[in-house]
Amino acid sequence: MTRSVYVTGIDRGDGRQVVDLGVMELLTRQVDRVGVFRPLVHDGPDRLFELLRARYRLSQDPETVYGLDYPEASAVQAEAGTDELVSRLVDRFHRAARDFEVMLVLGTDFAATQLPDELALNARLANEFGASVITVVGGQGQDAASVRSEAVNAYRAYASLGCDVLAVIVNRVASGLRAEIAERLAGRLPVPCSVLPDEPALSAPTVSQITAALDATVLLGDDSGLARDALDFVFGGATLPNVLKALTPGCMVVTPGDRADLVVGALAAHSAGTPPIAGVLLTLDERPGEEVLRLAGRLAPGTPVVAVPGGSFPTAGELFALEGKLNAATPRKAETALGLFERHVDTSALLERISVARSGRVTPMMFEHDLLEQARAQRRRVVLPEGTEERVLRAADVLVRRDVCDLTLLGDADAIRKKAADLGIDLAATQLIDPQTSQLRQGFAERYAALRAHRGVTVELAYDVVSDVNYFGTLMVQEGLADGMVSGSVHSTAATIRPAFEIIKTRPDAAIVSSVFFMCLADKVLVYGDCAVNPDPDAGQLADIAVQSAVTAARFGVEPRIAMLSYSTGTSGSGADVDKVREATERVRASRPDLLIEGPIQYDAAVEPTVAATKLPASQVAGRATVLVFPDLNTGNNTYKAVQRSAGAVAVGPVLQGLRKPVNDLSRGALVQDIVNTVAITAIQAQTAEESA
Repeated sequence: MTRSVYVTGIDRGDGRQVVDLGVMELLTRQVDRVGVFRPLVHDGPDRLFELLRARYRLSQDPETVYGLDYPEASAVQAEAGTDELVSRLVDRFHRAARDFEVMLVLGTDFAATQLPDELALNARLANEFGASVITVVGGQGQDAASVRSEAVNAYRAYASLGCDVLAVIVNRVASGLRAEIAERLAGRLPVPCSVLPDEPALSAPTVSQITAALDATVLLGDDSGLARDALDFVFGGATLPNVLKALTPGCMVVTPGDRADLVVGALAAHSAGTPPIAGVLLTLDERPGEEVLRLAGRLAPGTPVVAVPGGSFPTAGELFALEGKLNAATPRKAETALGLFERHVDTSALLERISVARSGRVTPMMFEHDLLEQARAQRRRVVLPEGTEERVLRAADVLVRRDVCDLTLLGDADAIRKKAADLGIDLAATQLIDPQTSQLRQGFAERYAALRAHRGVTVELAYDVVSDVNYFGTLMVQEGLADGMVSGSVHSTAATIRPAFEIIKTRPDAAIVSSVFFMCLADKVLVYGDCAVNPDPDAGQLADIAVQSAVTAARFGVEPRIAMLSYSTGTSGSGADVDKVREATERVRASRPDLLIEGPIQYDAAVEPTVAATKLPASQVAGRATVLVFPDLNTGNNTYKAVQRSAGAVAVGPVLQGLRKPVNDLSRGALVQDIVNTVAITAIQAQTAEESA
């Protein structure tokens, strides 16, 4: 029978979408096939399902997601009774559930539904679906005593109706009351109870949502600017100096369109990062001249300037009535919501109570989820030398919102702030260091000169060298000011890893530094090594690559079964290239008899059971290899790219191995998610390095 989790509440306004999203994240971390069912739905687009479908790549037919719309359900209940309504919904649920391992059920929203005793209906549906319940309680605007009472009553209401209640989650409480509420609820319920603070960024509308709601005209701005959250509104009627004093980070400036001075002044303040604003909204159907708009566009490229025909007062009424919504067009809100959920909910305990057995398949999404979870478990600091690069800033935004690790960005601090402001990214929680002006520079120069004295490096020469962001970042790692470094989105591999070779150096148990790629296929993760560092390793180096790759695989949850690849299998071939692989295999067997290894072996015999049954029927590795070691860089690099492009695999890496402390290189074509994954891997490697030390 399909396992089902029913997320429901007791009233509207509980911000339940945060919990829906968080539970979906947990479920997709465990199993591949997760379905969604919403028993009752309002007319119009379902923003939450569209978000879930886009974010989790759901292939579910939207027709199977919904039971009935509210007017139809109300009519059925009035004419045929509650039993008939429930019967129809149960039938539609089971038709949807038969194709999935787990179902996430999104309960009714208590918003103008015209259904009597909606709580009891949710409880009965959960029971009929065989679903366990997570109930959400909204705490906005309430004191600690009231919230405690509502949470206890919510649990009792669903438990008394026969529901299997997994947890109670209190949401949207005042930040200052969160700890007190959590203390009041501790031990009061027989199930886990989590308390989430209200997060202004989640309820703040984006500039795009404001533009759509007010039917505004976009005069300036790009998609990135329109995606910014409007955290506050500042109404400009005073003189420019007074308006500048009133600006707050993320605010939207609302001013009559004929106040060109306020438009230019607000955008100049944004450009300087003091403070970054969401945008400018012009009223009274007045617009600045073309000269002013051109100047505005140069001052703050991408920052939205939009215009509405109404006056400031009626516009204010509409603005304050708007509330941000999670949907597929607001991915940054989704990251914020997930970060909030993961910070304040004991996800391991909740997952254990849900009792979903982990799928035997490991999808790319499951692998990526696990990376973030492992990195978050023991927080580390990672330094990113390419602080002004847009993809790096966007990745930093995701990592901070998901609370994955602490970050340091290197580069000109003003330039980083300006770029971040243009992208609508908040760097308040991120450390910025300019190597050119940092007080660390002199000490780093002395340290580097001492390390490279045998090469004739003086302190004066080292002072120039360490101003390079990659050298500076590597020295931060070496001196314990950061736990790892990720670079390479705009630097070559040599520029990224040469400082690590000179400063951090290899571990005592590693002969060389090598690399692996995690190749995330549709149903499994394979480890490829070495595809990025060593052009033509000899037998001893190849053996070292195999052992290091097996250790890396095991650290990231891939059971190592090593295939030493060649153009022949077993004893069928001969020649220098095959002999090198054969010797490397024997070296590994001698030094690490605990590892499963086969070689020389061809790729098809390594991964395809039917081929393996013919060529090496007695092998424990053939047909089920997970770590594939290539004989040289030419073969490995071309193979990983061929598999990536032809099979649609997600290639995570290269991940460097063999260094005393973690430094990782990015492809110059790396996407934002690639950078996020690599930073998470680096944080996990730092955890391992500390444990080993």
